[in-house]
Amino acid sequence: MPIIDILGAKHAYELTPPTSSPHPVLVFIHGWLLSRSYWQPLIERLAADYQCLIYDLRGFGDSQPQIKPRQRRLSKFSDEIPDTTAAKQPQDHYTLAAYAKDLGILVRKLGINQAWVIGHSLGGSIALWGASLLPEQVVGVICLNAGGGIYLKEEFERFRAAGEQLLKLRPRWLCYVPWLELLFVRAQVSRPIARRWGRQRLIDFVAADPEAALRVLLDSTTEAEVHRLPQVVSQLQQPVYFFAGSDDKVIEPKYVHHLASFHQLFQGCGHNVIEIPGCGHMAMVEKPDTVEDNIRKIIANYL
Repeated sequence: MPIIDILGAKHAYELTPPTSSPHPVLVFIHGWLLSRSYWQPLIERLAADYQCLIYDLRGFGDSQPQIKPRQRRLSKFSDEIPDTTAAKQPQDHYTLAAYAKDLGILVRKLGINQAWVIGHSLGGSIALWGASLLPEQVVGVICLNAGGGIYLKEEFERFRAAGEQLLKLRPRWLCYVPWLELLFVRAQVSRPIARRWGRQRLIDFVAADPEAALRVLLDSTTEAEVHRLPQVVSQLQQPVYFFAGSDDKVIEPKYVHHLASFHQLFQGCGHNVIEIPGCGHMAMVEKPDTVEDNIRKIIANYL
């Protein structure tokens, strides 16, 4: 597993071999409490024609903060994820803009000059910010199960409170509870997904760094940040497309359409929105063939 340093933080990534075609590189960004693993179904379908980059956001998957020796010893006697206070970063290190800056450093270090950035959920918001900060490198954006731009105070307060409580219920021994992955097989999807994905979601849920998971949740859902995202979309000159799951209860299609409407491609009737029937919040795992087919069609229009 290759590791690259970005502003002092170790990032895990995978880059497929270059292809004979002159296509831009496809860069994939995962969502909250997930990891790069969920892009594998698409990588398997696309890597023959496109060079693909997947990586774990700072604090998620294998991109974990370093733990000092004393903290590592203490962790052996605790079921909780070790305290990483000594390795803490400034709070603004977990904003959407900060993660987009990480993306910029990553593609520069890997020598990627042109890329389509494909982001899921939170990763979609980071992709949009990345396109804003990297207009020369990012030639287009595709957002899966990502939307927003409408701040409903009570709903967001409940969402943030629920997220904070969820993060407190993550002792490491959860990974060893028999059959617990079956809950994740059914969570946020239209139909149950393969058990291996439920297991992976459980692992990533438990492994996410406490501070990163909490800060990105809180920082990305403030009123100012929610209202800023449509402004970012409206200023993008690159093509931007949105995939919505018809059965997505996390980011409902109406919120996908709302955010997409700020881009010039929307043209009043959603020309840049693709709704996937029978799909929940995990489009890349639930409907990989449909997602692949539409990614190919979109990119082909700009070659």
